[in-house]
Amino acid sequence: MCAKQRGVSLVELIIFIVVVGVAVVGVLAAMRLGTAASTDPMVQKQALAIAEAMLEEVQLQSFTYCDPNDANAATALSSAGCAAPANDESAALGAEAGETRYGVASPFDNVSDYNGYDSNTEAPPGIRDLSGAQIAGLGGYRAQVGVSAQGIDVVPAAEALLIRVTVDGPAGTNVRVVLDGYRVRYAPNALP
Repeated sequence: MCAKQRGVSLVELIIFIVVVGVAVVGVLAAMRLGTAASTDPMVQKQALAIAEAMLEEVQLQSFTYCDPNDANAATALSSAGCAAPANDESAALGAEAGETRYGVASPFDNVSDYNGYDSNTEAPPGIRDLSGAQIAGLGGYRAQVGVSAQGIDVVPAAEALLIRVTVDGPAGTNVRVVLDGYRVRYAPNALP
């Protein structure tokens, strides 16, 4: 009669240690990858919030036949009714000379002024509020705005503007958010 053996052999113990070691390395690698990517959703959400805020800011601007500073802006029924033809909204899209997004003396005052806006052309670059103060923690983000005449369904291009806001996250994040919105001249004589 043979007594039952108890325990494990040295070979079985070494194989067990190797298998457990490989499993632990795999779990740690997955955790490292998950931790490294955990900031991406925060950067993506922040970029989306910046883009939404910028799109809303642009859409809330006036879209009249004349520049809002024009004396006839509230009464003009076409661009021919503007007091100064240079202020005609249907002319070139973009800010008039001297206007800036957060200018005190001459701020952006209509949708087309935002065409070509780029937050990185300011010093220092980054995201700013309407007073011009840089928002802490958003220095690495970049916002760009493009405005173009584009009709939608039954609305002609002269009466609708496509607004495209692009926000890029900080360097090395590969985060880009692009939002499109429209501003339609539904009440030509309404000034904000």
